Amino acid sequence: MFARVKKTGSYQYLQIVENNKIDGKVKQRVIATLGRLDELQEKGRIDALIKSLSRYSEAIHLMLLDQSTPDAEVLKTGPVLIFERLWKETGIKDAISGLLAKRKFEFDVERALFLTVFHRLMVSGSDRFCERWRSDYAINGSENLELHHLYRAMAFLGEALPKTELSEEDEFALSPRCIKDLIEEDIFFRRRDLFTSLDLVFFDTTSIYFEGEGGETLGQKGFSKDHRPDLNQMVVGAVIDDKGNPICCEMWPGNTSDVKTLKAVLERMRERFDIKRFCIVADRGMMSADNIRFIEDPAHDLFYILGSRMRREKEVREQILTCGGRYRVVHEENDKTHGPSPLKVKEIFHNGSRYIVCLNVRQARKEARDRVSIINDLKEKIKQGAKQLIGNKGYRKYLKVDKESVSIDFSKAGKEAKYDGRWVLKTNTSLTPDQVALKYKDLWQVERLFRDIKSLLETRPVFHRRDDTIRGHVFCSFLALILRKELDTRLKKAGFSLEWTRIKQDLKSLQEIKLEENGKRIVIRTQGKGDCGKIFKAVGVAMPPTIKIL
Repeated sequence: MFARVKKTGSYQYLQIVENNKIDGKVKQRVIATLGRLDELQEKGRIDALIKSLSRYSEAIHLMLLDQSTPDAEVLKTGPVLIFERLWKETGIKDAISGLLAKRKFEFDVERALFLTVFHRLMVSGSDRFCERWRSDYAINGSENLELHHLYRAMAFLGEALPKTELSEEDEFALSPRCIKDLIEEDIFFRRRDLFTSLDLVFFDTTSIYFEGEGGETLGQKGFSKDHRPDLNQMVVGAVIDDKGNPICCEMWPGNTSDVKTLKAVLERMRERFDIKRFCIVADRGMMSADNIRFIEDPAHDLFYILGSRMRREKEVREQILTCGGRYRVVHEENDKTHGPSPLKVKEIFHNGSRYIVCLNVRQARKEARDRVSIINDLKEKIKQGAKQLIGNKGYRKYLKVDKESVSIDFSKAGKEAKYDGRWVLKTNTSLTPDQVALKYKDLWQVERLFRDIKSLLETRPVFHRRDDTIRGHVFCSFLALILRKELDTRLKKAGFSLEWTRIKQDLKSLQEIKLEENGKRIVIRTQGKGDCGKIFKAVGVAMPPTIKIL
């Protein structure tokens, strides 16, 4: 049954109607006509009728109570529903639960780890605030978790395996084989049939420095990519497959050289995952000279994609960038805010090496405009004196300094134009130029993960004094990357291209309001805003009912 308004002449009448199915057809029958709508509204009879009927519906009755104040609790549910589903379907939950089956903890370790990973996904900040932050979210099983439980759960992930479970190669490895390794392997082999190719993987390393000691053995001084040789650091490496899916991460003491990490990863990866070929993707400026020589040595049978330092490498500066040839369009320039950036590529062979020149025409225009703006500023400011100009890095590269004067070097400005919107890659792979450029861009996902790890560790090193806790802390960020990548993959498969900030914002709009009065409880779901519905559809999660009686 339902209410409807029937117009007769100049008046509207409120009716109660029911649908009946007769001979396969739906027919409506008027049960009652309650009166003219304007008169019912004016005398408040509709409100009175609804309030009277609410006595026979617990949910509506609780919503319409006005004689007392029911207990109410508002919790965000959208993000939890999505990432709980991905946590399960990526195999992470089962992998962790399987390892906990024979362990006896007095708290739910799997729930503690989900809470920690979920916190990394939604906000950047200290784990110390996770305990209070989670009170805004409807996370089942996390109600009794405290901060020390989160630390103990992370220590479980970084716990070294007993020597009886190690192979001869593991005993002499640069880093111990840990619980987190078993989880990586379990996830990998559970999902192996989903990968079309496991022959080619990508690897990159970075350093993470500590304000404190950084564990018993991990925190060591070494070659710092953060330009902080005065602080202890650790080396972290991440491996992704040819579709950008994270496979594993490795951690070593901060004084481990890049060459040693490469050798260690090659040996361990071939043993753990039976991977035949490796492709190293990195920027030359972020790698030591020894590492570059190791990568480019044909004897090591490695594939590589290396980002060139265009201004410092003479061959690239004078030969590759000045070489003619037609660009091939990979992504057209468009006005879509969330679409891929415009990209063109061209292939150049020089002295037995293969180069891919990449061009973003939108970025090229911006850099050209910025340079014109700097030159125009220089024309005005050069009259005010040279001292302040020389100290400005942006101005300095366009200045010509003589003994007694400073002038604008217009030839330098002209030479800069060939770098606008461009980057150059050197590779020995058989991938197409498009694939080389896009694989290099995949590296940015790993670098984004590293930036997140750095921001998290730098805020609270004093609380991570043990190697196992530090390894578990980094691995939680790696698990967060797996979930985020899985969500990105499903959204793209469904034809949606959404920004991460917008995804989080729209998911948080879906909330539940719990009302309780005299022992009766109901849950009311708010409306999801923006792209919330698209995200639920892409992941395959059904929206909760609007009203639910508990």
